[in-house]
Amino acid sequence: MADFDVDLFVVGAGSGGVRAARIASSYGARVMIAEEYRVGGTCVIRGCVPKKILVYASRYGHDFEDAAGYGWTLPDVSFDWPTLIANKDREIDRLEAAYTTTLERFNVKIAKSRAVLEDTHTVRLLTNGERVRAKTILISTGGTPQMGAKIAGVEHVISSNEAFHLKELPKRILVQGGGYIAVEFACIFAGLGSQVSLVYRGENILRGFDDDVREHLRGEMEKRGIQIITKQTVSSVEKVEHGYDVCLSDQTSIIVDKVMFATGRHPNVTGLGLETVGVKLSETGGIAVNEYSKTSVDNIYAVGDVTNRINLTPVAVREGHAFADTVFGGKMTAVDHANVPTAVFSEPEIGVVGLTEAQAVKQFGVVDIYKTSFRSMKMAVAARATRTFMKLVVDGTNDRVLGCHIVGADAGEMIQLVGIAIKMGATKADFDATMAVHPTAAEELVTMREKAMSYGRAAAE
Repeated sequence: MADFDVDLFVVGAGSGGVRAARIASSYGARVMIAEEYRVGGTCVIRGCVPKKILVYASRYGHDFEDAAGYGWTLPDVSFDWPTLIANKDREIDRLEAAYTTTLERFNVKIAKSRAVLEDTHTVRLLTNGERVRAKTILISTGGTPQMGAKIAGVEHVISSNEAFHLKELPKRILVQGGGYIAVEFACIFAGLGSQVSLVYRGENILRGFDDDVREHLRGEMEKRGIQIITKQTVSSVEKVEHGYDVCLSDQTSIIVDKVMFATGRHPNVTGLGLETVGVKLSETGGIAVNEYSKTSVDNIYAVGDVTNRINLTPVAVREGHAFADTVFGGKMTAVDHANVPTAVFSEPEIGVVGLTEAQAVKQFGVVDIYKTSFRSMKMAVAARATRTFMKLVVDGTNDRVLGCHIVGADAGEMIQLVGIAIKMGATKADFDATMAVHPTAAEELVTMREKAMSYGRAAAE
C-alpha cells in the first residue's frame, strides 16, 4: 500500500462514479474522485433531473385544459420561462451540494479537475499538474452529445446541454433526432407553447422500441401539434433576419428561432490517456469491459455510459456498486443487464420492460400478443382526445411474460413495478390471477384476455 496514494481513483463524478466511490470507501478503501465540470454528472446536472423538472412544467398546460371538464374556471394563465429555469437551477445546485456532502461524509477526496491517465497506476490532474498513484482506477466519464455530420451552419445549433440554459422560450424550434432526448424535448417545448418540428432520418421515431408504441406515441404527439418529419435530415442552417432558415435533405426549408440536435450521445473517451495505458475500446466506441466492468488492463475498470452498454443512470449506479462490491468488498458481483425497465418522459409518457413483439418472435418463435387502447377515465370527463396504450408480449410455450409496453399517464411509475414481476419470471396466468385495482388505467394490465396476435402456434402444436 505504501506505493500508492489511494486505493481507488475515480475519473468522473457522475452517478456511477459517485456510487462506486462511496461504496468502496465504506469497505475501507482510500478514495479520490476527479470531476472537471460539476459533481453529479450528466443525469443530475444536465440530464434526467433537470429534464424531468421541465417535463413537469410542460404538463401544466394540459392540466389547466383538463380542469374545465371538472368544473374549474380558471383566469387567463401565463408561463414564465426565466422563473422555471431559475427554480430548476436552484434545485440542481441543491443536489450537487448533496452529492458533494455525501462524498465528503464518506471521506472521499474530491478534485475539481480533468484527470488524465499517464500509466496504469498514475493519474495527472490538469488544474495543478499533481500526480496521484492509485492501486485501482475507475473510468466513469459518461457520454457527450454528438452533433452528427459537419453541415453548414452547425455553429448555430444547440444540444440538450444548452437547452437547459436558454434565456427565453423559443416560439419556433426544430429538433433533429428520434430518440429519448429528441422526443422528450419536442414534447417539453410543445407543452410550454412552442411551435415544434421534429426531424428524424428513420422511418419512425424511437428506433428500438416496440412498433405499436412508436406508432401510438407519434399519433399522440401529432395530436398535440408537433410536426413530425421522417426520412429527412437537416442539410444546413442559415442565420436570417428573423431566426434560422433550416434546409432539409429534400430541399424544403423551415424558419425557426432555435435549432436543437439530439442525435445521440457517444462515450466520453477522448483525451483521457486510454490509448497510452492500453485500455481497449469496443466496436461501439465505448470502453470494452467484461462482466465485472474490468477493462483490458487488470487494475482499470469502467462503468456507465462510457462503456456504451445500456446507457441509463440506474444501470450506471448498479454497475458502480457492483464494481465496488467486487474489487473492495470481496463479493464477485456481475450486473444482470436483462429486463431493464425504462421510461421515456414524452407526452404521454412511455414505460417499457423486456422484449418487443419483433424481438420476441425472432428469439422465441411461439409468441402471443395482448394489447389494448382506451381513453382513460380522467380523459373521458376532461374531453381531451388522448388514448392510453398497453401491450403484453408472452412466450407461447410456457406463458412467461417477455415484455410489457405502456404509453399513457404515469407509465414510468407503472413499469417500475411491472419490471419486478417480469424479472421474477411472472406468467400471463400470474397477471390474470392478480386482482384488479378499480378504477385505474393500470387494471388493464391484469384484465386483458383476448389475444391480438399469435405467432408460431401451428408449428408448436
